Amino acid sequence: MAITKRPYYGLTGGWLTFCVSLACATDMTLFGYDQGVFSGVVVTSDFLQIHDLVGPTKTTLLSTVTAIYDVGCFFGAMLAFTAGERLGRKKCILLGCTIMAIGTVLQTSSYGLAQMFVGRVVLGVGNGLSTATAPVWQTETTQARWRGKLVIFELGLNVGGYCIVNWINYGLSFHEGSIAWRLPIALQLFFIVVLFATIPWLPESPRWLLSHGHDDEAIQVLACIEAKSIDDPYVTNQYDEIKYSIQYERDNAMRWRDLVRRNKTDSTKTLRRLILGASTQAIQQFQGINIMSYYLPLVLINSVGFSNSMSRLLTACNATSYFIFSCAAVTMIERFGRRGLMLLSGFGQFLSFLIITILLRFATVDKVYGTASVAFFFLYHVAFGIGMLGVPWLYPTEINSLPMRTKGAAVATATNWITNFAIVEITPIGIQNLGWRFWIVWTILNALFLPIIYLFYPETANRTLEDVDAYYRTNPPLIVIGDPDAISTKRPLRFVEREDGEIQKRAKAQASGVKCSEVASVEHVN
Repeated sequence: MAITKRPYYGLTGGWLTFCVSLACATDMTLFGYDQGVFSGVVVTSDFLQIHDLVGPTKTTLLSTVTAIYDVGCFFGAMLAFTAGERLGRKKCILLGCTIMAIGTVLQTSSYGLAQMFVGRVVLGVGNGLSTATAPVWQTETTQARWRGKLVIFELGLNVGGYCIVNWINYGLSFHEGSIAWRLPIALQLFFIVVLFATIPWLPESPRWLLSHGHDDEAIQVLACIEAKSIDDPYVTNQYDEIKYSIQYERDNAMRWRDLVRRNKTDSTKTLRRLILGASTQAIQQFQGINIMSYYLPLVLINSVGFSNSMSRLLTACNATSYFIFSCAAVTMIERFGRRGLMLLSGFGQFLSFLIITILLRFATVDKVYGTASVAFFFLYHVAFGIGMLGVPWLYPTEINSLPMRTKGAAVATATNWITNFAIVEITPIGIQNLGWRFWIVWTILNALFLPIIYLFYPETANRTLEDVDAYYRTNPPLIVIGDPDAISTKRPLRFVEREDGEIQKRAKAQASGVKCSEVASVEHVN
C-alpha cells in the first residue's frame, strides 16, 4: 500500500495529535464554561426579575430552571448512545455543537421563563451529545503513552472554561441591566465557531473506521498518528490488534437484554465493564462537585454570609486555583494511575466536607467560623481537580471494549447528567431547609466511596485499549486487589512481551520479503 496524498494538511505524529487535542480541549472548555455560566446568572437581579424568580417562594422553580439543563444533557448522552456509533465521532460532536448553538441563541434572547426552559433543555441536549463523544474520539486517536495525560489536560481546560466564566460573571456584576447575564451566555458561541473550524478536517477514529469497514482509511490514520509508514511493523501490529479485538467482540457479542441476565458466555465481562465506567460518573456527582459548580456564589451568600459581590469574587478566585491544580493532574495521571488519583481525590474531598460541616455548624453561633470554612471550599476543589474531575471521563473510554466504547461512554455520561440533575435540583432547597446539616450528607457519601474504589476498580494506566480487552478475556475476579497486574500502574510484563514479540516477528518477515498479513494468523496466542 502507498499513500497517494498527504492528508490532514501533511500533519503527522505529535502535531496531528495536538490538533485533535485542541478540538477536544475546546469542546471541554465549552463544557466547563457552560456549567459555570449559570452560577452568576441565578444571582443576577435583572435575570430574576425578567423571569419572575424573585423571592424565597421561587426557590424550587429556580432550582428546576437551573437543573433542567442536566435533563437535556441526559437525553443528549442517550442520543450519542444510539446515533454516535452510526455517525462517527466527528459528526456526533458537530451535531452536538449545532444543537448547542440553537440553545445558546434561545437563552440569550429570552424574555420569559418558558423560553429559558426550552433554551436550557436544547443546550443540554447538544452538550450531552458532544461531551459523550469527545473523550472517546481523543482516546481512540492518541498514542497510549499520551492518552491519559491528554484527556486529563482537557478536563483541566474544562475547569479553565469554568474559571473564565466566573471572572466574566464577577466583572459584569458591576453592570446594570440584562448585559450582566445575556453576554456570558452568548459568549458560548465563540467556542462553537472554533469547533466548526477545526473538527471537519481532522482524522476520524481509526477504531471506528475499522469497525465500519473503512480499513484503508483506518491504517492511513494509524500511520499518520504514529508518524510512520503504513507498512511499518508497529502500525500493522496495531492494525491487526484492533481488528482482532473487533472480531472477538463481535463473535462474543451479547444482546442488551442479556446483559442483565446471568450468562456464562459473556467472556468479555461486558456488563461489569459498563457498570464500572458508568459508576465513576455517579460517584463523581454524589461527591458533591455540582453544589459548587452551579451554586457556589449562592452557597457563600446563604450558608457563609458574604455579600453578592464578595461571593462572586471568591468564586472566581476559587476557580483559578481549581484550574491550576486540575492541570497539575496531567503530571500525576500515569504515575499514580486512575485508582490512585480517585482514592487520593476522594479522601481530600471527604476531609474538606468534614471540616466544612463542623465549621458551618459553629458559624450559627459565630460568623468567623463561616469565614474560615472558605479555605476548605478551596481545598475541596483542589482535591477534586487532581483526580475525580478527569478520571470519570477517561475511565469509561478505557474500560469498555471497542464495540461498547461509544455506548459505554454514553451510558456513563448519561449517568453523570441524571445524577447531576438530582443534585442541582435539591441543593438550594437543602441549603434553605437543612442549613449546616445539608453538608453531613456529602461528608458521609465521600467516605463510603473510598472502599468501593479500592476493592473493585482495576487500573488502566499505561495500557493499550487492547491490553484492557485481553485482561477481561482472562475472566478476572470481581475484587481486584489480589491481582498485582490489575492494580499496578506499570504495564503488565505479559502485554509488553507479547507486543515486542509480534513486532520483531513482523520486522523479520518484512526483511525477508514476506507480507505482514501472512504472519497475522499466529497473533493473539495467549
